[in-house]
Amino acid sequence: MSLPKVSSSPAIQISRIMRPDDANIAGNVHGGTILKMIEEAGAIISTRHCNSQDGERCVAALARVERTDFLSPMCIGEVGHVSTEITYTSKHSVEVQVNVVAENILTGAKRVTNRATLWYVPLSLTNVDKVTEVPPIQYERKELEQEGRKRYEDQKLERMETKQRNGEFIVPVVNQDRQNKEVYTVGYSQSSLIHLVGPSDCTLHGYVHGGVTMKLMDEVAGIVAFRHCKTNIVTASVDAINFHRKIKKGCIITISGRMTFTSNKSMEIEVFVDADTLVGDTQERYRAVSAYFTYVSLSKEGKTLPVPQLVIESEDEKKRFEEGKGRYLQTKTKRQAHMQPLTQQ
Repeated sequence: MSLPKVSSSPAIQISRIMRPDDANIAGNVHGGTILKMIEEAGAIISTRHCNSQDGERCVAALARVERTDFLSPMCIGEVGHVSTEITYTSKHSVEVQVNVVAENILTGAKRVTNRATLWYVPLSLTNVDKVTEVPPIQYERKELEQEGRKRYEDQKLERMETKQRNGEFIVPVVNQDRQNKEVYTVGYSQSSLIHLVGPSDCTLHGYVHGGVTMKLMDEVAGIVAFRHCKTNIVTASVDAINFHRKIKKGCIITISGRMTFTSNKSMEIEVFVDADTLVGDTQERYRAVSAYFTYVSLSKEGKTLPVPQLVIESEDEKKRFEEGKGRYLQTKTKRQAHMQPLTQQ
């Protein structure tokens, strides 16, 4: 039997116009709205591919989103086009590359706003704890398969390290006395959102869509950023989002965010999702998702503003600040290395 080519799971595109309820008060579309669209498109192409051959029916579940940069804000009235393509498959996972383009339908002008890489695993429709096998794809060149395998091994290792780092320790960030906190401290801006998982949030399995979770995470991160700056803020990037455990319908989830690091022009916010299972035979609380969001502050004219520096009050906050600074410098170095060959052309 010959291997199915990528064309057996053709690239797909979903599009929709951005409405006022998708955006903030300045008219910029929420990063969470874009993340939700990205995940919906990724889930469609992954599920379609995983069911492209005879065998057990399954639904693709989001396991990880690699670092995602928001290259340009999308605005109310523009049409968002999300294009996806499968670029690598392992025995039990699918890599999906996503491009997001904003179109001004009055002028026809288009610009790229996002690029993202997502990883999915196929879960059996009859047994949600069973991961089914993924039909392999055929590569145009051997190098593409080797590069994809390296990306797969890298993300697998990092996901395991992140899960071990989070463990089952729940960091409380629900704040009752904000008025007694000093401005620009972690405690002043930290925020939490509590959400009851309903049927509209879930997949066919009865577990939360990854896109729903990411949208809520972006909302909380945005609140933290706004409380710190008190200006218009937009999502600049999202570090890798790791989905450690599934969240079932009927759970109560607490999405918490706290400032970890500020540079002159950006701020990093740690966001995590903890789930409480209140129905069923067992009741527990566990860490379900974690990520770091980066925001920038904008003026009314859309110009980048300086970010107030974070006031550190404890050794734990100092440690998180230094770790955030390390991530910031690493990203800055990679960006400069990427831009240097372009300037030499």
